[in-house]
Amino acid sequence: MAQQKKMVEAITSMNEDFARWYTDIVKKAELCDYSSVRGCMILRPYGYAIWENIQRILDAKFKETGHENVYMPMLIPESLLQKEKDHVEGFAPEVAWVTHGGSEKLADRLCVRPTSETLFCEHYAHIIHSYRDLPKLYNQWCSVMRWEKTTRPFLRTSEFLWQEGHTMHETAEEAKAETLQMLHIYADFCRDALAMPVLQGEKTPKEKFAGAESTYTIEAMMHDGVALQSGTSHFFGDGFARAFDIQYTGRDNKLAYPFQTSWGVSTRLIGGIIMTHGDDNGLVLPPAVAPIQLVIIPIAQHKPGVLDKAEELKQRLSGTVRVKLDDSDNSPGWKFAEYEMKGVPLRLEIGPKDMEQNQCVLVRRDTREKIIVSLDELETAVPAALQAVHDGLYEKALENRRNRTWDAHSWDEFTQIANEKSGFIRAMWCGDEECENRIKDETGIKSRCIPFGEEPIGDTCVCCGRPAKKLVYWGRQY
Repeated sequence: MAQQKKMVEAITSMNEDFARWYTDIVKKAELCDYSSVRGCMILRPYGYAIWENIQRILDAKFKETGHENVYMPMLIPESLLQKEKDHVEGFAPEVAWVTHGGSEKLADRLCVRPTSETLFCEHYAHIIHSYRDLPKLYNQWCSVMRWEKTTRPFLRTSEFLWQEGHTMHETAEEAKAETLQMLHIYADFCRDALAMPVLQGEKTPKEKFAGAESTYTIEAMMHDGVALQSGTSHFFGDGFARAFDIQYTGRDNKLAYPFQTSWGVSTRLIGGIIMTHGDDNGLVLPPAVAPIQLVIIPIAQHKPGVLDKAEELKQRLSGTVRVKLDDSDNSPGWKFAEYEMKGVPLRLEIGPKDMEQNQCVLVRRDTREKIIVSLDELETAVPAALQAVHDGLYEKALENRRNRTWDAHSWDEFTQIANEKSGFIRAMWCGDEECENRIKDETGIKSRCIPFGEEPIGDTCVCCGRPAKKLVYWGRQY
């Protein structure tokens, strides 16, 4: 008889070494593997399936709001990139270049896209001629490359998958509305699909995207109190349009420049899921994006009728949830540990005694709560339990953020919190970049965002004591 597979290996405790805990989960849950190119990862089937679910949900949201998918080339001529100086300067340290085609040196070297504003602008210059051509609401799903110095799977890799929306509008007001609409779509998605609470707000001028007039962000807090920028949306004004000579005939029969936006999220969200919900037993996946929402584990499956009943339940539930039946010869204990590691939200156990009583046991991944359910009620009980998992994950993450958000009213208070605690610090700011730089240089903490709709907590800058202009969330970040 073949030797039983060994039980799933334990992972490093997050309290012992958070970075190693993260890497252990990424590898042992079989989300990705390292490739032979530094900073480039191989997305394994389970990790890619999570991304496919993220993509499926967001793509539907984009199309509901009138956006269309396109695909742009991955290579950008340097001469094209140079048309927007701010953009080039912002990305120059991270750009990977193609210098040869075969054995011949290229006259105009090619950049492997770090983002695609320039490509979209070149295309828009060809197809936008009249106000009737606007708005243009385009999005693409692709990979981009940024030559990162320090890499970590999902969080910061040289190549990563993402979506990038690029839109053109008649007026600045329409473009600004688009910018905020997409930010809110991201925030709602994080709440409703990823069970991740996020702060919405505007980046400071120092932290905005290269070439943007304003940048908006969603900021999530991880288990350890460190922030993760989870998505951004940018208003470009007409700067790119002028650089690329994109003009159209307006309603007044005069030439005008359109106003542009850009917005995106990436596979970084998978890293956010791990660090928001994971525990010392592995992944804990929000049901909406879990490749397997329910795993059926037969108990004493060698006994008559058990496997048949398990298969019957799988067929019954397959139209309701993403369900897997594990009928392998591994022990139930090994299977429990395996699917806990993979973060499957719900486990269904069925054995001879359960069959006698026309029931089964549902076990939640997040709390390990066991629920005895009549087999007659499964079609309603399983979705209800999955919703309970989602709600529980969201509330736990929200509580973590509440417990790690601090108010600072003075420089001494700010530095004490920065040195002794982890999380977000709310503090007033005068708007001067010099103060923002001092905070970063002396505490290692950067501005995360100027939040929407929050009241000031004082009237003087936490750094210099001069009159304050903005309430800012500050924090360390991945």
